[in-house]
Amino acid sequence: MDSDVAQLVEMGATVAQARAALKRYPDVMEAASQIFEGKFAHIVDEDEDASMDDATADTSGSKRKATNITPDDSDDDVAEGDGDDGDFDDYDYDSGPEMDIHADGHAGAADPYAGIFFSKDRREEVIEVEEDPEVIVIPGQDGPVKLMTQSQWMKGCPEGGEQGFLFSLYNELSHDPCQCPSKCGYSVARTKGDFFPVLGDFFAYVRRLKGLVRKLCPRCNKQFCLACGETIAEGQSKDEDILFHCPNLQGVLLGVGLFMLENKYTEQFSPAVLDDISQSKSRNIKRRKTGTGNSSPASEVDEYDYGISGPAGKKAKGGTGYAGSQKEDTTGQEQAAKAQKVADERIAKLMKAIRDYLPSISRGRTSDYLVHPTTLAHLRRRFNYTCSSLLRNDSLADMSDRSVLYFELFEWLQTISRHEALASMMGMPIMVLVSSKPVAKKPAGFKGASKTRERTLTYEGSSGPRELLESIFIQAQAALKGLEASITPETAVVEATEEEKRMTSEDKGKAKAADPAAMSPENAQLLSFCRSIQGTVQAIDRALEEAKGKPFMGRLRASLPSIPNSSTGHEYVATPETEAETQKAYVDWATKVRFEYCDLSIPPSDQEGKDAQVHYKFHYDAEARIMANQDIPKRSLAIAKELAVLTTNLPIAWNSSIFLRVDETRVDVIKALIIGPEGTPYENGCFLFDIFLPAGYNHSPPHVKYMTTHGGKYRFNPNLYAEGKVCLSLLGTWSGPGWVSGKSTLLQVLISIQSMILCEEPYLNEPAWAQSGGTPPSKAYSANVRRMVIRTAMLGNLRNPPEPWENVIRTHFRLKARSIAKQLNHWLQLDDGRQISEDGANIENRSPAAGGGGSSNGMKKDVDALVELMNSL
Repeated sequence: MDSDVAQLVEMGATVAQARAALKRYPDVMEAASQIFEGKFAHIVDEDEDASMDDATADTSGSKRKATNITPDDSDDDVAEGDGDDGDFDDYDYDSGPEMDIHADGHAGAADPYAGIFFSKDRREEVIEVEEDPEVIVIPGQDGPVKLMTQSQWMKGCPEGGEQGFLFSLYNELSHDPCQCPSKCGYSVARTKGDFFPVLGDFFAYVRRLKGLVRKLCPRCNKQFCLACGETIAEGQSKDEDILFHCPNLQGVLLGVGLFMLENKYTEQFSPAVLDDISQSKSRNIKRRKTGTGNSSPASEVDEYDYGISGPAGKKAKGGTGYAGSQKEDTTGQEQAAKAQKVADERIAKLMKAIRDYLPSISRGRTSDYLVHPTTLAHLRRRFNYTCSSLLRNDSLADMSDRSVLYFELFEWLQTISRHEALASMMGMPIMVLVSSKPVAKKPAGFKGASKTRERTLTYEGSSGPRELLESIFIQAQAALKGLEASITPETAVVEATEEEKRMTSEDKGKAKAADPAAMSPENAQLLSFCRSIQGTVQAIDRALEEAKGKPFMGRLRASLPSIPNSSTGHEYVATPETEAETQKAYVDWATKVRFEYCDLSIPPSDQEGKDAQVHYKFHYDAEARIMANQDIPKRSLAIAKELAVLTTNLPIAWNSSIFLRVDETRVDVIKALIIGPEGTPYENGCFLFDIFLPAGYNHSPPHVKYMTTHGGKYRFNPNLYAEGKVCLSLLGTWSGPGWVSGKSTLLQVLISIQSMILCEEPYLNEPAWAQSGGTPPSKAYSANVRRMVIRTAMLGNLRNPPEPWENVIRTHFRLKARSIAKQLNHWLQLDDGRQISEDGANIENRSPAAGGGGSSNGMKKDVDALVELMNSL
């Protein structure tokens, strides 16, 4: 037993654990598997004589510490969690729980997966043993070659009995001799150097494996496989077929290949490398958090640094807007683009080479049907890391520019989804590493002290591949809508299939047939890329529905983000009791409705006739009608990319949000609502804008009209005129850094208005007053703005909500009623008692009304009316 104990100790067990495991499980491989499952982790003293009962003790301190996890059916040792029962179940990839299958081949009405599989509230602690890698010398390789260690092979968050399978295969291919299958007594020694060298090139690894795996017995002249020890049939003698001989080869090829991919991806797309590329692309851009307050990965936008300084080195608040330099510094952009392209091509080439060894029913080999458990483990642990990193990209335009890499990613996702044993991974939450800390080592000589280095890794559940795809899918649908909008009415229209009708934008069942051949190359590339995304999502959904049933897919789709259509109505959101719950409900609601397609057209009158040109309910109706049916390829491409960004990147927060409504047939007809930011005189006011994307967009800026003007009377800001002009250098309506052709965006315009015009001290937006922060004139100006905001942007909009904003405005005031009531009381205390000045000019020279506090200038009356309206909601 001493040699077996030594072997287990070498693998990371203590002597006491090894002895206890071998007492119950004489086979060393089975004993090792049980140790890695945590059955003996409570045994730490070398002198402790573990009994059979000890082996079944509670494993709460095991090598795998689980929370919110349902025990595996085959395991009597339960790691108890503190979550709800059934939040997650150790998953059987091949079949899952038994299902009530109806005659139509689908699961019955009762969803056997209800309550499991989707929960991301899971947390796992895993103790990982760190090993120094061994090295060997391989002829033809430059210098020593590292070997993949057992801890690297088994790295990741375990599911069910995966660790046992991984451990067993690694040790079988590293130590156990391979016997000739004819029982003639001949055997071949196997070493780590055969299957686990980490070469710099995957193709070199494949060539080496091909040369090693086929063995010829000198005694009986039989060919057999070094990986599994089985006979190689005559029909499998070709070199290109030998690596598909058995599941063992499949498992080791994907395990080592994905390890190489993970390392190469981390190396080429490390934060430092990405930062260098980003800085090279635009030297004068900084990143600005917008505080979306939700789980969307798109929580940053580009903000330009003007370098305008004010007192004490702070930037002065000016009216110059928000844009790039008129003479943009493009130093390094071409080099950065080339570096990005080279890195993408390398990763895509490696991914394609590894994809050839994924299980594929179309290839039809035994290993394609009998998928090795280690294959499932490595795909879930290693491929999901690369996959999730790429899918968290929040820019469809960037993905399209890097299409060589993303097309290969989509091929991977479709290949995995087509295999019934792998498809379930597309719906599983990805366990991501959130923390790592070393395990305290016992003093040398202390009983139970370990010679190995250990660390505790904490994993938490995060969005799975299918959920991550939804955000990109939404962007792709928006881009397709933008591209299709350029198609003239004469273009054929085809009825969509049932699968195509499931669109997050709630399309009305029709899909325009866009012909790439009739488009510019740039438009055709984006169209092809978006259709690839669409096809990938549909393939995954079909596979999951076939494997898990319609109730499962119904729950999955209900949990995904979507772009609603205002014609379908909105779900009522109840007001929670606590402030924290209310803020969460508000952000969740706003995230769902921030972007919608709706009908902004005005039907022709009977006098005009049915064939009359359509009018629109917004300021730029005349310009929109002039542009009807015009196909300008560059404009169409710009709009498609713009819509893709806007669908998922509009900032949402309790403090301030931006909402957009786009006409469902004219995507250049847009309305915006910006909620005034917290801490400003505009707080919680609803400010409306009409936006049109003209013929020259985006080489020229959009047309923007401010609509919350109290009938053209109130000037709320030096940059917001009573007639609706928005004074912003980005729009070309003010001097300073302006619109950068082909680079500036509508999102920048909206955030400029939100953050730089609707600001804390609007008085400073007038350049002549820019150095007057905190002065009496500035305070008087802000007090005047607050009075106008209450009367128009709050009370006026709530009394008569303009189309199509009724639901948004009413829900905004209903959910924030308590908070707004406190805000109004504070504003009343701050009020100086002056009457409203419609343009805000010379307001500080006007005498306060008697009584002050808003009692004599109508402010108190407006506040009472607003509070009464909010209470009635």
